[in-house]
Amino acid sequence: MSNPLSRFACVIILAVLLAFRFQHIPNQENGSLNLTTWDAFGYYMYLPATFIYHDTRELKWLPEVDIKYNLTGGKLYQAGVAKNGRYVFKYLGGVAILQIPFFLIGHAIAHITGAPADGFSWPYQYALAFGVIIWVMFGIFLLRKLLLRFFDDRVTAITLLLLLLASNFIQYVSVDGAMSHAWIFPLYPCILLASIRWHETPNRKWAFLIGGIIGLATIARPTEAVMLFIPLFWNTHTKEDAKNKWNLVKQNKNQFLPLVAGGLIGILPQLIYWKYSSGHFVYDVGSKWVFANPYFRVLFGFEKGWFIYTPVALLMVLGFFFLKKYPFRKSVLIFCLLNMWIIMAWSDWKYGASYSCRAMVQSYPVFALALAALIARVEKNWQKVSLYTIGIYLIAVNLFQIGQYNKTILHYDEMNRKYYGKIYLNGSPSALDFSLLDNNDYLNNEKDFSSKNLFYKSFRDNISCSSGNPIELSNTLLKPNCKWIKVNCYIKAKTGQRTANLRMNLLHNNEIIKTAQVRLFYPTSSPTKWNEHAFYIELPENSGIDRAVLNLESFSEFHGQLFGLQITGFTN
Repeated sequence: MSNPLSRFACVIILAVLLAFRFQHIPNQENGSLNLTTWDAFGYYMYLPATFIYHDTRELKWLPEVDIKYNLTGGKLYQAGVAKNGRYVFKYLGGVAILQIPFFLIGHAIAHITGAPADGFSWPYQYALAFGVIIWVMFGIFLLRKLLLRFFDDRVTAITLLLLLLASNFIQYVSVDGAMSHAWIFPLYPCILLASIRWHETPNRKWAFLIGGIIGLATIARPTEAVMLFIPLFWNTHTKEDAKNKWNLVKQNKNQFLPLVAGGLIGILPQLIYWKYSSGHFVYDVGSKWVFANPYFRVLFGFEKGWFIYTPVALLMVLGFFFLKKYPFRKSVLIFCLLNMWIIMAWSDWKYGASYSCRAMVQSYPVFALALAALIARVEKNWQKVSLYTIGIYLIAVNLFQIGQYNKTILHYDEMNRKYYGKIYLNGSPSALDFSLLDNNDYLNNEKDFSSKNLFYKSFRDNISCSSGNPIELSNTLLKPNCKWIKVNCYIKAKTGQRTANLRMNLLHNNEIIKTAQVRLFYPTSSPTKWNEHAFYIELPENSGIDRAVLNLESFSEFHGQLFGLQITGFTN
């Protein structure tokens, strides 16, 4: 069998995707599988609205279904009201078009099994959950075919494994598979291969197909229109090749119309829908970009930075320097740099709840060419041992972190540098580690303090606690030269845990000098059980603090029990 390594790499990837998919199917105690919520619902809602309820403008069906399946997240942001008083979906319909075959399979299963044929019951969820893996594997086989055109079997296999197992790709296929990214992913190998075929044998068929792919990708996510630069700059890596390319275009200028026709047909479903719902062929869905001042935190920030949480991306970018001899050099460089800039320039730079920068996932097939160029260079010398070692490490870290992310240990929206340092490859973070989600103070060398430099104040009895009722701790700070305080306690909440904080205020003459707080609902806490809470607070120098007040604050009514409260002071 030819090219066995890259084939085996595809099998490994499929096995990992299936393993994560099965791992994240809820059991009966944790509820049923429900992929079509929040943003995913925005992309998917075209299908049940069109095929089942025949109502895309008034959404009379939605309130009842939303109550049953909790689709919108509590507020309908997935659709807005146009000037004509009709609802218009915020998310474009290209993803729904790609989902149609699996939606129809789910609909048929619902009728056969007697499950509710409402578009959201278990047959639809499972059809999407496993359908996206089938669709993505189609894209992976196309990507493998593409890579083998320019690289040998070993390089292709390593590229596929690193690209797809050391990145956030797994999360957006096997867990959050109803989001847009995995559905768009195969369109990139398609546009790359279609571009190659047109340059090899220019004809109307390939021109039309290129236009159609770009059009469909654009109505999946409008920013995917940047893929136009892939065929535009293909085979322009040298002056001579660029000259030949533009001569080829001139000789086949009659193929411009099929290209445009393909693009128009690709976007036509969206234009028809907008006209039907809003009365206009073009509708502003409200996205905003700041191209002059992009958010580089998208790449480097500890909130969700692509280079931080998907460090294999650094290898992809490093591969840009090894593209010189390849016909896709300018295509990859121009596309990737523009794509990164567009993603960094979106006003909602965090991209909602996400693991790393999810907006990059669909374009990984283009980055794969740069990564493969780097691997091909390193494979020729002794550095390949280092590459294999780094690659295995990055895959292991990524698989571990995806597990953390789905337990919310690696937080979907509130990561920071100190907290990430404490949970990095840490399977059992402590309450003090979790405190860094909210509190910047952390005493790293607590064990270095001798018993002479510690003092304690304990409140061992059960204390009934509720929001707004402070616990005075002023006599704990009577020791001179106190530099740090640690608060430990156990709290069992009856109500209000999700919105409550445990806060300590340090005061001087009734003026708050400093505050530290931690949330009661952290990733591994259990509702209605005793949960440990702990945090440090560093005392400002010469502040004259004479009181400390511990309080529970909540956006909703909180009632619970506090036990084993201990205040530890650290002195010089």
